[in-house]
Amino acid sequence: MPGLKTAQSVGLPGVGRLRALRRAARQQQPSASAKLIWKLLPDVWALIKPRRGVLVLSLVLMVINRLTGLVLPYAMKPFVDHVILKHQIALLTPLVAAVVIATALQGVTSYSLTQILSKSAQRMITDLRVQVQAHVGRLPVAYYDKNKTGALVSRVMSDVEGIRNLIGTGLINFLGGLLTAVFVLALLLRISFALTATAVVALLIFGVGLSQGLKRIRPLFRARPKINAEVTGRLTESLGGVRVVKGYHAEEREESVFQRGVHRLLENVLDTLTATSLMGAGATAMLGMITALMLFIGAREIFTGKMTLGDLTEFLALLAMLVSPIAQIATIGPQMTEALAGLERTREVLNEDPEDKDPDRTVSLGRVQGRVKFESVNFAYEPGKPVLHDVQFEAEPGTVTAFVGPSGGGKSTVIGLIAGFYRPLEGQVLVDGIDIAKVRLGTYRTQLGVVLQDTFLFDGTIRENVAFGRPDATEEDVLGACRIARVDEFAEHFEKKYDTVVGERGVKLSGGQKQRVSIARAILADPRILILDEATSSLDSESEAMIQDGLRYLMRGRSTFVIAHRLSTIRRADQILVVESGRILERGTHESLYAARGRYYDLYTRQHGVETNLFLAPGEGDTPLEDTQRGDGPGPRAEPRESVLPEAIRFVERQRG
Repeated sequence: MPGLKTAQSVGLPGVGRLRALRRAARQQQPSASAKLIWKLLPDVWALIKPRRGVLVLSLVLMVINRLTGLVLPYAMKPFVDHVILKHQIALLTPLVAAVVIATALQGVTSYSLTQILSKSAQRMITDLRVQVQAHVGRLPVAYYDKNKTGALVSRVMSDVEGIRNLIGTGLINFLGGLLTAVFVLALLLRISFALTATAVVALLIFGVGLSQGLKRIRPLFRARPKINAEVTGRLTESLGGVRVVKGYHAEEREESVFQRGVHRLLENVLDTLTATSLMGAGATAMLGMITALMLFIGAREIFTGKMTLGDLTEFLALLAMLVSPIAQIATIGPQMTEALAGLERTREVLNEDPEDKDPDRTVSLGRVQGRVKFESVNFAYEPGKPVLHDVQFEAEPGTVTAFVGPSGGGKSTVIGLIAGFYRPLEGQVLVDGIDIAKVRLGTYRTQLGVVLQDTFLFDGTIRENVAFGRPDATEEDVLGACRIARVDEFAEHFEKKYDTVVGERGVKLSGGQKQRVSIARAILADPRILILDEATSSLDSESEAMIQDGLRYLMRGRSTFVIAHRLSTIRRADQILVVESGRILERGTHESLYAARGRYYDLYTRQHGVETNLFLAPGEGDTPLEDTQRGDGPGPRAEPRESVLPEAIRFVERQRG
């Protein structure tokens, strides 16, 4: 329940965990980072391969950009030695023209690179988000049971964001920096081997320090998306359960939990900023030290006649171009680390096997008859914690099978197995004699109609929610399903009628109205197997009786499975299974189970009271519907409403041609 958990109970990392991450970072071996990079190379190539044309063009532009960038420092020697010192004014115009043209080309190529790479990177992020979302949508229900919704949203939206640096300006700037370093090093060696060797040794020392810094910062980048996903997941829960939070006046507790989470995230970010700032400061200090050293040695070289002032000026300008790309790695390195961390987490999701990837799922079902059979089924959500024990039953086409029993007994798990949400650990679930574990689920679930007690509606219109299972349905069929489910009774009174937006999770509708829309959605899907999990629990007695009147006709020729706590609603079921502690204790019809005076009799009499005959719900007994029943909410007594049976008959006739 939101608001009643502590920060630690929802998995938010504390200070101790962050300290442990830092300790792990200090203890991490260099080989681990190298292994990660090599491990992710195929994934990096998979992202780059479709965009290799863009990268080749970018590399060409980068070469032009870096070569034109060398014109200015290269022009320093003739400018100082010939124009300034020797007053050769004729060289000034061509030198200035060369610098202007080179600078213009550098500007054009820089703009082109940013446009090409940034837009390509954003397209890659979009494609990857679509890929991850599509993959997550095809994962089994068991995966959703283990992962929070907010964490999955973070995987889809946030984790892929940093990956842009794999193809964006980060990667090209990194390669461009290396290219510049090669060009500049060749020019520096031509000017002075001694000065160049001294500078290279200093840069190598800096490079080793930079490598150590990157090794320590990488775990922080890998930890950040996890912390962010946990905080986002809790926030999603809190917002989704806002009515529970407010109902228990738990706003301050939720604020405290969220505050702790974002402060953990802040600490991670601050640690990362500290590390990157230190690397940047180190790069600046190293640049200053190398420049000072070069000035000292260069001045001595000039005094001895081994260099000219122009040589030293050119050398220092080129040296800055050598140091600058290496200093950029202090910024680009963490970006690439973040990209690899995001890619690693994204691949964790993409490596999960979709439901239909199982090589055993090779059977494509045609139109099923609806014969469902459980053969010695055992099931557990977690190893060593069995939920179902040796469940066996058979449901013939066109029959209604009801599951009754106390909460937590295993009824919903049985329904989940019928829907193919889970696979049994032992035994088989057969549909028309075919093991569901071998069936391509897409060919099976299109023939299912599911109405759950926890009704879920999308933030769309009533029409869109009803037509969710059959978006190509005709207007006549949509309205027919709405009439059978009594959606028309409230939809017709809205200003926009069936185009009324229901809000997130149907928040603008009452519980009973949401269930009617859900029932209409199942009716329109024209399923061969219909699953009703407390489908009418939120309805008033009259609405329930009316809808069941239509549902009973629609159930003809279909296999229907019903979970019911209101036992009077399943008295006409062809078989009733009493499920308790994961076992089927009793089975039979209402009359036979009632006469046996066993567990079903105990449940039935305790709920309704035999002596007052309260168990006969309106429309379920032998007496006609009374006119004293009320609607969904408070108000005057409602008049008896017209039966939906004629509409149900017309609907089925249209569906069957």
